[in-house]
Amino acid sequence: MAILDRRTRVSGEIPTSSVADIAFLLLVFFLVTTVFPKDRGLALVLPTPVEAPVPARNVLHLLIQSDGVVEVRRGDSDKSVRMAAAAVEDLWRMEVVENPRLIAAVKTDPNAPYRRMVDVLDALHSAGARRVSLQVIER
Repeated sequence: MAILDRRTRVSGEIPTSSVADIAFLLLVFFLVTTVFPKDRGLALVLPTPVEAPVPARNVLHLLIQSDGVVEVRRGDSDKSVRMAAAAVEDLWRMEVVENPRLIAAVKTDPNAPYRRMVDVLDALHSAGARRVSLQVIER
């Protein structure tokens, strides 16, 4: 009768022998099913090339000097005015009223602080400028 008295003991532990197998299967599953997006680049609409040159009266040159001061010159004039980047917005609003076909030609000195160029572009954007050309001042 000793055989009938034998009781099975219930263990208080959680079986962990198959946890490594499950983790491996999950890892393989997620590696195989993951889709990586392709780089799409910047969404820019570039204008078509135009053979005709832009008339000088339609260009407002904004030269950002190495000291951060903006030198403003009309395309058909040799006179220039030095101003802060914050004043470009008001200047653009006045100039575009006189000439709605105006293009802002932003030229930056390579030694100029990057922040000054961003300030000028922000001012043009706030003023509603749609035609902006970016260049580097060549020495």
